[in-house]
Amino acid sequence: MNARIDDWTAGAEAIVYQSCAACGGLQYFRRSFCVACGAQDPVEKYASGAGTVYATSLVRRAATPETRAHIPYNIVLVDTVEGFRMMAHGDNDLSIGDEVTARFVPFAGRLVPYFEKVK
Repeated sequence: MNARIDDWTAGAEAIVYQSCAACGGLQYFRRSFCVACGAQDPVEKYASGAGTVYATSLVRRAATPETRAHIPYNIVLVDTVEGFRMMAHGDNDLSIGDEVTARFVPFAGRLVPYFEKVK
């Protein structure tokens, strides 16, 4: 079994994805098997944090009391340069097609990936 590396879900400033040695498939979130071919133990890799906005949704109504202080906030789908798609937070002015890079910010008591436009 491959050694697990920490990412933002464990409080580290990193995004981790998996690559299958058998078929080359990529996946994000972690699983113990490849969702494309079923092979066991995909390899974990660090993502660069670079990508392109695929979709964006500005949240104007808090889902929980903890998120109320952040209204409005943007949820984005990002196609990463590594080849997987992920959901995260982002600048409120992001548009589909914007090139972005990730940093990490506190949100409702947790550290989360946050995408901003490449300058």
